[in-house]
Amino acid sequence: MTDDRPTPATLRPTALLDSDHPEIIAFAQQHSHGRDDRERAVNLYLAVRDLVRYDLYRIDLSPDGMRASTALLQGYGWCVPKAALLAAACRAIGIPARVGYADVRNHLSTERIRRMMQTDIFLWHGYTEIWIDGAWRKATPAFNLALCERFGLLPLEWNGIDDSLYHPFDRAGNRHMEYVHQRGSFDDMPLAEIAADTLAAYPDWMRETRLLTEKAFLDDVEREVAAGDRPA
Repeated sequence: MTDDRPTPATLRPTALLDSDHPEIIAFAQQHSHGRDDRERAVNLYLAVRDLVRYDLYRIDLSPDGMRASTALLQGYGWCVPKAALLAAACRAIGIPARVGYADVRNHLSTERIRRMMQTDIFLWHGYTEIWIDGAWRKATPAFNLALCERFGLLPLEWNGIDDSLYHPFDRAGNRHMEYVHQRGSFDDMPLAEIAADTLAAYPDWMRETRLLTEKAFLDDVEREVAAGDRPA
């Protein structure tokens, strides 16, 4: 049987999971109230999920753009840096954490994303694995609550016991997320692989994201929800 207990690396800062950054330390201390590691991790999960807005239109694959502290300081990020931020915040308060990745099929996305990506497969979707009560628990802090309410998605809750993974359906019963390939768990973000695969798979998306803004993302969400223009 493989020994999958935490290693010292799951508590150490790295260049990308910079748990020693002063802002991450302050954030972790502010939001990690609770009686035990489970409650503290759940409260950190909610803080990362809802206080750092999900934004798939502004992606910077450079080391600085993908760093956990950058997502915190900017106040927005997509699934990969948000997962890194949750892992770094947990490490900052002494809870072992690492990052995990999977390829997912997104049945619901904006028309612009579908056009730019030319596929519904999202490579290297990021989530966090946190060591609580003797086991690794998966947590996915990607979609903030306000976005879920605007886009008709079910918010991802997490109790620190059961894994928190993307819902297969939205509020209306439309198919949403489907996990198609697990890439595994990592003590640090494998940025070189993520960047190479993303640039190769989605060249149009990466070119256009340099010109997009948060307002463009929210406007697209509002317009498609209002028009009912969402794939089933």
